[in-house]
Amino acid sequence: MIRATLKSLAARKLRLAMSAFAIVLGVAFVAGSYVFTDTIDRTFDDIFGGLSSDVVVRPDLPGETDLFSGFATGTTTTIPSGLVDEVAGLPGVERADGEIENQSFFVLDTDGDVMTTQGAPGIAVNWHDGANAEGDPVLELVDGELPAGPGEVALDDRTFENAGYQIGDEVQFVSSGDEPRVSAELVGVVRFGESGSLAGASLSVFETGYAQELFLDGEDAYNRISVTAADGSSAEEVRDEISAILPGDFEALTGAEVDEETASAIEEGLGFFNTFLLVFAAIALFVGVFLILNTFSILVAQRSQEMALYRAMGAGRGQVTRSVLLEAFVVGVVGSTLGLLLGLGVAQLLKWVFGLFGLELGGGLVLLPRTVVISYVVGIVVTMIAAFVPARRASRVPPVAAMRDDVVNTESSRRVHLWVGAPLTLLGAAAMATGLFADVDDAALMVGAGIFAVFIGVALLAPVLVAPVLRVVAGWYPRAFGTVGRLARENALRNPRRTAATASALMIGMALVTAISIVGASANATVDSALDDGVRAQFVVSNAVGQPFSPTIAEEVSQVDGVDEVVSVRMSGGIVDGDQTFLQAFDPVAYSRAADLEMVEGTDELGPGQFLIGEDQAESEGLSVGDTVRLQLPGSDEDIELAGIYAQSPLLAGGVVVSQQTLEDGAVPSLDTLLYVIADDGADLATLHDGLDEATADIPTVTVQDQEEYKQQSRDQVNQLLFLVYALLGLAVLIAVLGIVNTLALSVMERTREVGLLRAVGMSRRQLRRTIRLESIAIAVLGAVLGVALGLLFGVSLQRAIADDGLEVLSIPGGQLIVFVVLAAVIGVLAAVWPARRAAKLDVLRAITTE
Repeated sequence: MIRATLKSLAARKLRLAMSAFAIVLGVAFVAGSYVFTDTIDRTFDDIFGGLSSDVVVRPDLPGETDLFSGFATGTTTTIPSGLVDEVAGLPGVERADGEIENQSFFVLDTDGDVMTTQGAPGIAVNWHDGANAEGDPVLELVDGELPAGPGEVALDDRTFENAGYQIGDEVQFVSSGDEPRVSAELVGVVRFGESGSLAGASLSVFETGYAQELFLDGEDAYNRISVTAADGSSAEEVRDEISAILPGDFEALTGAEVDEETASAIEEGLGFFNTFLLVFAAIALFVGVFLILNTFSILVAQRSQEMALYRAMGAGRGQVTRSVLLEAFVVGVVGSTLGLLLGLGVAQLLKWVFGLFGLELGGGLVLLPRTVVISYVVGIVVTMIAAFVPARRASRVPPVAAMRDDVVNTESSRRVHLWVGAPLTLLGAAAMATGLFADVDDAALMVGAGIFAVFIGVALLAPVLVAPVLRVVAGWYPRAFGTVGRLARENALRNPRRTAATASALMIGMALVTAISIVGASANATVDSALDDGVRAQFVVSNAVGQPFSPTIAEEVSQVDGVDEVVSVRMSGGIVDGDQTFLQAFDPVAYSRAADLEMVEGTDELGPGQFLIGEDQAESEGLSVGDTVRLQLPGSDEDIELAGIYAQSPLLAGGVVVSQQTLEDGAVPSLDTLLYVIADDGADLATLHDGLDEATADIPTVTVQDQEEYKQQSRDQVNQLLFLVYALLGLAVLIAVLGIVNTLALSVMERTREVGLLRAVGMSRRQLRRTIRLESIAIAVLGAVLGVALGLLFGVSLQRAIADDGLEVLSIPGGQLIVFVVLAAVIGVLAAVWPARRAAKLDVLRAITTE
């Protein structure tokens, strides 16, 4: 049986390739996801692993994971230079170097554009030649000389290559300090670590005294101390030795502890991204299961006489089952191998795309043994599961079937689909209704679980739904195309289970695309509504690269003719009652003149030691006006009092609002995130816009937008995410299209004698191609109609489930949904091209005599 199975596989190479293709794509996405995220992980490990010395001394910041530390300076607390000298004099210390760092110091290229990307920092440090924990230099001079005094700078080699400067040129910078524009002479080029990668960030290096002038207002102090242990002293011993002399506001950690802390934060961030990619890989595999199931079902049907002959020659049912499963195993191995190789290409493509957006990943791709194992396990297991039902069906072919000329197709009863699919669908619908209309703790989770159950239930019910829906979708075929149309419709109806499996693959893709479209359109509609109803200020000033900016910009903007008031909004992380929390800081009275802020309880007169909170958050946490919570910031740890509760607003996202003085007292840098600009009554807005642009012209990181421009920017951010999701879902749709091609091609093989008879009785090649094309369109439109209907239900349910969390406005993109159905018909035409051409080229006499 093993030899016979392998010979059968060798004789059907095309069918083997077609059945393996779905698993190739699914495994490629799984492997590519792991390889890409492992590559990102390695890049950040190289960056942060090469940064820390044996021991690091820094301000003692709150929180189990250091919310305010890392590569950037998140606090104004500094370390006096005298402490550096004291640490350097300890017996176990070889040397101690004071370090200055700033994350909002951006290099401009020779065209005046910012040399960084959305969210990536512009890093500035002082030069010292201390080593990291491995004894290697953190920075290495590769060209020119080191900065030796005020007005001199060295750049990292990648920024140097991309910015267009030459040594001796004057480099322009944008700073978050009191002087937003800074220039310095480029005297050298440095390299960071072995790969030189900074993941899209830029690095500027200054002499220590000049760095103190730029970033610490000339104070003789540092942000942290890098300590190298003396020979014979361990990092732990030196850490304990330093801790014994440190004031209570500072802490000493080993480099390994700092690296572990940073790695945990990176892993947490990458964990979401990896899960995001793997969700789409799971979708691709789920869709692929339908394709593999369909393929093996057709192959088993085509080989029913072969299986019956095996039985007649003495093979047992178990042997026949194992024969089909062995074929599936070979397909799984081949598909997993090719998928793993293609996954490397997917990861390289993702690396290239992210490089276009500025996230440059150093070194080659990272392929861990875990990725290889998962790829083979997923590919083989999924294929074996998908082939199990056809394998069982094959084993039931009776030996007497070997005596018959017609193909025995042991079509499974649709009662099983009905009795399993209907209860599962009803159970999912009940869960959705509970999440939407009952008072439950996690409505979104309940709705999500219900959606998944309905998904599976409808997929199981698809063979039952095929006939009534197809009679509507293709009911007009006979009137429009005569006999050709009737044949196409009946071919699609002939095997409901196969048609359902093919259409279900497209149904899943279309349902997800439709649901995401509704969520995206609702997000844009919510943003538009919030800005239309909630923003009274005529202009908004923000940072184009997602970083805070100097408060001097607010002063400059306030001096422009036609400006009545400028309202500053600052943002920070904080720890409230032990939980990391998003904080916003502004004057509520002034804010209410620029944007919507409706108080439902308490007062909007906010002072130091007080805070405001959204009504939903107050209710969930059981807070009332006058209650206190514990707020921890880099330089403070105190109880603050709830002064007022405001109505929920998408602009505030339910966050905790404190005064700017509270942040300053807590040693949070005084940097603005957003400015609302209120115009004088009667001011010409176009002229004012020009004036604001002129006032900020020297600061290319800052943008001035009117309300419509600000709305469009918010829409663009939502649409960027949608386009990424659409691109990933496109993989599922591609597999579904291939499923239609596969099913039609294999069904043509299965119906070879029938095709020959039709040609013999007078059907032309053109009519035959049209029959197959119409059958393909019917299957594609069936999948699209079911998918759009489900997606409509799911999208609306998701929006209603999270309406209280910010997605308040429901928007259904009707035009897009119509386009999806039309595209499905186009997909049907394209999917039928190859099977139709193949059928039309069959030799009539050979087709008639086919066994």
